[in-house]
Amino acid sequence: MHGHSPEDMFKLGFGLMRLPKLKDGSIDVEQVKEMADLFIAGGGTYFDTAYVYDGGASEETFRKAVVERYPRDAYTVCTKMNAWLGHPDEETTKKQFQISLERTGAGFFDFYLLHALQPDNIEIYNKYGLWDFVKEQRDKGLIKHWGFSFHATPEDLDKLLTEHPDVDFVQLQINYADWNSASVQSGKCYEVARAHNKPIVVMEPIKGGTLAKPPKKVAELFSAADPDASFASWAVRYVASLPGIMTVLSGMSNVEQMKDNLSYMKDFKPLTEQEQSIVEKAREIIENDISIACTACHYCTDGCPMNIPIPEIFSIYNGNLLRRTNPRAFKAYKEATEGRGKASECVHCGQCEGACPQQLPIMSLLEECTDMEQSL
Repeated sequence: MHGHSPEDMFKLGFGLMRLPKLKDGSIDVEQVKEMADLFIAGGGTYFDTAYVYDGGASEETFRKAVVERYPRDAYTVCTKMNAWLGHPDEETTKKQFQISLERTGAGFFDFYLLHALQPDNIEIYNKYGLWDFVKEQRDKGLIKHWGFSFHATPEDLDKLLTEHPDVDFVQLQINYADWNSASVQSGKCYEVARAHNKPIVVMEPIKGGTLAKPPKKVAELFSAADPDASFASWAVRYVASLPGIMTVLSGMSNVEQMKDNLSYMKDFKPLTEQEQSIVEKAREIIENDISIACTACHYCTDGCPMNIPIPEIFSIYNGNLLRRTNPRAFKAYKEATEGRGKASECVHCGQCEGACPQQLPIMSLLEECTDMEQSL
């Protein structure tokens, strides 16, 4: 990795996808500044954003919180080019690179990714010639390391890495809950990246925050093993302990989460064998759980013709609130769908399933959620 051994790097990356918001819905830039200060003071350098996060506000916030306040050698930044969200054309997609440079003010990108490759969009990246485009930017010195983030099968990953053996790194969704998952296949994708000898940046180590609030049995298991450790710390340390991991991204939403993450990642210690076996037990419990594996990335909602708040509905379902007799569930469902589409209003266009990085059968899952409407 040109001077960076994955094993040497500070193992926590600051994901800028779920930044704190003010009441008006805009990003709380002052809190992000405080979070960035703590992160850099703690030894962190890796910031991860994307052209599409918060409609560009994430990249701009990174400029205000970091670029305008720190020398260029105090941080590294990764951003991403998205060829499918909002259905851009080739010219618009390539322009994203220049716009990202302007928004971030970073001068160049230490890391740059083709964003969220999966079977129904890989062809677009090929057709637009984006692999070569990114390498051209690298040759101009505007990108130091390049790769792609990925949401598909181990077979797809193997094919991409075989076709593009010169990528510097890959970004994969890896967490203990998805390790054996039939849809995400974290473990198998990890093995493929290792077989191709590619450093790995981990996304969704806490599975969109769901592993910070695990099922009751898992919570009890972790608390008994270490009452002082946060549930999120088990998830992050699990992936950071794997060989070949460059950094683990945590999409942090407030100062408290930053402080918690730094408390155990500043002087990172890999899981002991005993801790490994506890995480294995936690995985078994979750694998026997029936909740919906949604990470609330909201890719599904951008093109939904009925404006259904899919992640919010799934979250209510997962909160074990989905009981016909539970007034809290009805109230939460009513609030989530106020002025928006209800689960029953899905027209089965399939747009959401094509966009879902988790490959969830969203249309049939929404049917399971229509019980919520009985009381409306």
